[in-house]
This record gives sequence, C-alpha cells and structure tokens, in this order.
Amino acid sequence: MPTSATGPALPDRKRQPSGDEARGRAMRAAIAVIAEKGTAGLRMSDIAERAGMSTGHILYHFGKKDRLLLEVLAWSQADLWARFHQAADRAASPAEKLDLFVRFYLPRDQGDERYALWTQVLAQRHDEAGRRLLTDLLDGWDERLEAILREGRDLGHFADVDVPEFTIRAVAMLSGLSEDVMFGRSRWQHTSVHAFALSALERELRPTPGRA
Repeated sequence: MPTSATGPALPDRKRQPSGDEARGRAMRAAIAVIAEKGTAGLRMSDIAERAGMSTGHILYHFGKKDRLLLEVLAWSQADLWARFHQAADRAASPAEKLDLFVRFYLPRDQGDERYALWTQVLAQRHDEAGRRLLTDLLDGWDERLEAILREGRDLGHFADVDVPEFTIRAVAMLSGLSEDVMFGRSRWQHTSVHAFALSALERELRPTPGRA
C-alpha cells in the first residue's frame, strides 16, 4: 500500500491551472481532504478550496463523486510506483530493492494520507469495474515484490523460496503492520516498523551456506 505524502502548498488562486498541473493539484488536494474528512461528508467544494481551484474545474477532472475515490487512488499509486521504480533503478542489489519495497509499502506514520486513502477506498462498496481496478492495484504490489524475489533468487542473493507463496505471506505481514501504524499502536512509537519488517523478510531470504 501507499506510503507518505505531504499536503500540497496552498496555490495561487489568481489563475486556474491547466492540463497535468491542474489534475495533479486536484488529486493531491483530494487525497488531503479525504484523509482529513473521510468520504461520507466529502464535498467537491472542499477539494476545490484546498486546491485553489473552482468547483467546476474539480468536477471537470473528477466527474461524479462516486468515481472520485478510485480515480484518486489510481493516480496516487501511479505516482508512487513511478517514484519506486526510479529509486529501484538506482539500487545496487536485490537486497536494496527489497528495502525500498518495504519502505514504499508501509505508511510513514499515523497521519499518512496515501494509506488513509487506501483505507477509505477499501471500505466502500464497488461495482465490477471498481473491483477490477482495485484488484489490479493490489496485484501490482505483488508483481513488484515477486520480480525482486526472483532477481535475488536467480543471483543467489536470496534463498530458493516459493515466490508466489512467500509474496502472499510477506504482503499480509506488511498490511498487518501498516494497520498497526495507522491505528497508532504504541509499540511502534519507539521501534522502527520498517526495520522490523525488513529483518523478518531477510531472515527467510537468507541463502543457505555454500550458495554463491
């Protein structure tokens, strides 16, 4: 799931942005407002106010309110995965890529807006198209982890694990830890959840002695 994002700076209301700039601004504003207010009382005017744009401009980008959450989540994940791949491309080893995966998956803290968005979206009822989109997004995390595991296994950096089965357990663990963080469990106030999760994964992935 998602990782950290900070709220957007208040933009200049003297001009209405256009194109990608406007869509990005609207999306970031929507993430922040959803994290603060939830979905039940969400109004397009709230997003417009946060983005420094007109309500009509927001409606142009989002259309109906019932499409808002899925569109914002899809945009958020595309942005997150782009940043993940940029970082992973610079990583020197599969171990470093695994570290990045854990870091990007886990929420930053209890106020993490991206993870709050995931929580809000998953709590909603969705039609078949919405369920397909959510399934694709969730599968995207599995696919990225599986690619890292296969690379590490093939290079001899990781143990010869059953990749699909390991991925299911790993993602389940990360999701549970993420819920802990978002709930504000006290045990993570002085302990790094990232270090805890990475250590647990690395113990299972440590190759057997004698393998290069």
